[in-house]
Amino acid sequence: MEGIGHRTVAVNGINMHIAEKGQGPVVLFLHGFPELWYSWRHQIVSLAASGYHAVAPDLRGYGDTDAPPSISSYTCFHIVGDLIALIDTLGVQEVFLVGHDWGAMVAWFLAMFRPDKVRALVTLSVPFFGRNGQFKPVELFHSVYGDDYYISRFQEPGVIEAEMAASGTTRVITKFLTSIDPGPLLIPKGWFGDSNSPPITLPSWLSQEDVDYFASKFDKKGFTGPVNYYRNLDLNWELMSPWVAAQVKVPAKFVIGERDLVYNIQFMKEYIHSDAFKKDVPLLEEVVVVAGAGHFINQEIPSEVSAHIFKFFQKF
Repeated sequence: MEGIGHRTVAVNGINMHIAEKGQGPVVLFLHGFPELWYSWRHQIVSLAASGYHAVAPDLRGYGDTDAPPSISSYTCFHIVGDLIALIDTLGVQEVFLVGHDWGAMVAWFLAMFRPDKVRALVTLSVPFFGRNGQFKPVELFHSVYGDDYYISRFQEPGVIEAEMAASGTTRVITKFLTSIDPGPLLIPKGWFGDSNSPPITLPSWLSQEDVDYFASKFDKKGFTGPVNYYRNLDLNWELMSPWVAAQVKVPAKFVIGERDLVYNIQFMKEYIHSDAFKKDVPLLEEVVVVAGAGHFINQEIPSEVSAHIFKFFQKF
């Protein structure tokens, strides 16, 4: 992590922490849940060494960035607004954009709302979801996967936070980051475990030092801000009504792990590998499915992901 700089900038009414390294065209990295700028530590170093200015913020509610208390302060418009202000603060007209998990969803939103700000886009794990005019997302996921599905469990304010607090931040972070089941993420009560539960073995790509860094930041802020993103899924659906059938019209590449739980959601493979994805994203140039890789692909196989990003952005 040597040479990565850190600073706080004022954006859209909040203070945002960013990590950055290098000089050249800006590559803006957007992390997922439950993560931080730190999830991009390998790509920051790699892209900076390849002639880019790599920038990775802690998104609203995460890490050293402000966490507004209101649930409704975490809509797609708030998050995209933060990033537009960040791009302006960086003094550039457009950026290369990379997103993973929730960061991918935000990246798709940003590219759809403000294509003038995005030179090219690489998303990991989560493809573009056009607005379904019939079903609100929380209702849909609940009907398919039930009460214990993680999105269902995240909806009631304070409930999942209390369970996480009882288990301890380090165990919660470890449990999420080491969850490798490609099936639906079900979180029944007691799923996180406690101090009496068996220790969790870390994979080769995740050290105890990594876990401790994540935990140190979530210890300060808690999980409410990050979970509030999920609590706005249905509100985002309502707010997105003007964009029914809208397309994302920026050059794009999509990378996902074969064992990613998102890839194995019902009907997801059919969508990703059909003409429907290309219809929604007309400038989609490539879809890459990485054999054996899971959800946290940018940390699991960092060199391969960095190469995918670099090779694609070199075209533009």
